[in-house]
Amino acid sequence: MTDHPTGSSPLALLQELLLESEDITGFLDAFTASIAEALSSDGEQVWCAVTLLRPKRSTTVASSSPQAEALDEIQFHYGDGPCLTAAREHRTVYVSDTRTDPRWPAYGSAAAEAGILSALGVPFELAGEAAAGLDVYADRPGAFDEAVLEVVQGQVAAASTTLRLAVRMARHRDTETDLRTAMASRTTIDLAVGIIMGQNRCSQEKAVEILRAASSHRNVKLRDLAAELVATVGRGPASTHFDA
Repeated sequence: MTDHPTGSSPLALLQELLLESEDITGFLDAFTASIAEALSSDGEQVWCAVTLLRPKRSTTVASSSPQAEALDEIQFHYGDGPCLTAAREHRTVYVSDTRTDPRWPAYGSAAAEAGILSALGVPFELAGEAAAGLDVYADRPGAFDEAVLEVVQGQVAAASTTLRLAVRMARHRDTETDLRTAMASRTTIDLAVGIIMGQNRCSQEKAVEILRAASSHRNVKLRDLAAELVATVGRGPASTHFDA
């Protein structure tokens, strides 16, 4: 690499990418593509991908190109390598020459055979939300000097903040959806109990018993049976005051 990416600040770059991306996957694809483009030069190619560690199998969740995904697969095949180690141990790992690095000989040989002579793994700092790393590959040895390492680490650090926020927002949306579902279910059951009380002129406790007995007899979930009753009597599904 003859030119090092030093242009805009990491935060400014990420803000621009976020504005142009439809979702987090699109953001990560654009993120990897921007780094690969910045580090590549005439006759020297760089590929980037984002690896997410999962209990059963690690996976590539974003990449600058199909070639980058294929390069990740080499590490997945051996279950180890610089990028997987970076994500697992939360530290930057650099292989300046895959042909001679003694740490992962099987992976190194396979990577060199695929034309990859330098590999860099930089972990995202997700504060326990997940474990992931940026994988950077180059087709010549010694491709990444200290200046490049600092820039890439800065970009990943800035992206980590964005990813943590995205994960938390997704979890918040899931929690909010679950809460709305629970509240809607409770409202429907209460309405059904009220209908049974009116039809049978009984107490609330007795109405609940009737509803539960019918649910058990018909092998239908309580909330589904309640919704059916409310819809039949009210000629439509129950609505709640918190519906948008």
